[in-house]
Amino acid sequence: MSSTTDPSDADQALKARHRAMWALGDYPSVATEVIPELGPVLVRACEVAAGQRVLDVAAGSGNAAVPAAQAGADVVASDLTPELLETGRAATAELGLRLRWEQGDAERLPYGDAEFDVVMSCVGVMFAPHHQDSADELVRVCRPGGTIGLVNWTPEGFIGQMFATMKPYAAPPPPGAQPPPLWGSEQHVRQLFGDRVTDVRAERRTVRVDVFSDAAGFRDFFKRCYGPTIAAYRNIGDDPDRVAALDHALDELAMRNDLGWGAMDWEYLLFTARRA
Repeated sequence: MSSTTDPSDADQALKARHRAMWALGDYPSVATEVIPELGPVLVRACEVAAGQRVLDVAAGSGNAAVPAAQAGADVVASDLTPELLETGRAATAELGLRLRWEQGDAERLPYGDAEFDVVMSCVGVMFAPHHQDSADELVRVCRPGGTIGLVNWTPEGFIGQMFATMKPYAAPPPPGAQPPPLWGSEQHVRQLFGDRVTDVRAERRTVRVDVFSDAAGFRDFFKRCYGPTIAAYRNIGDDPDRVAALDHALDELAMRNDLGWGAMDWEYLLFTARRA
């Protein structure tokens, strides 16, 4: 007798693994210490204004949601991982900002059709495994004429290279899951949205990262704070030789991208469009 797995059960198990991965380490420190300018860049590109209804998808601890709220928008920060939402909720309470922090799956957003004026995601939705499902949801919850805005790491940029470096050491992705850095390809994103969006603007930019004194500082920070890196090391934790090899590979990556004094430029795609 053979047994089969219900696709919905497999999907729930996959989402549970994703939640657990992003709860590892300290992603809020990555957002606030390493790439703090990306959220404000996205908010400005989306022209977020007071009174608008804004949804930040895969919001993490609020890298984009917080500056949107500071602009006076009515903001919902949605993420699959409740631990990240709790960190964001605590931080915004100290700032006196009012946001709604709600757990939600980017591939099945718990919101009505055309509910938001702006739907955005800052290096977040790219990590949902089924890209078309996520793109369909971004369009669905955005009102006609509303703005969809994304910041995503490019395949060729530093973080895209980092994922390629970690791939041989990480657990294999489940069937059907697509690589996150594809969201940093303009062609891929245009294909996901198709003719459902107009006024597309896509621009490759870089963010200057200069918080690490050397390659080892970068590697150790990501081993401690960044969920995907922690998960890759856990996958090879019983093999010291492979751990040493990944250490070396990440060090080499950082050194290849070092502009001097520990500074690096990490490339991302800034994408905005109007819902047709």
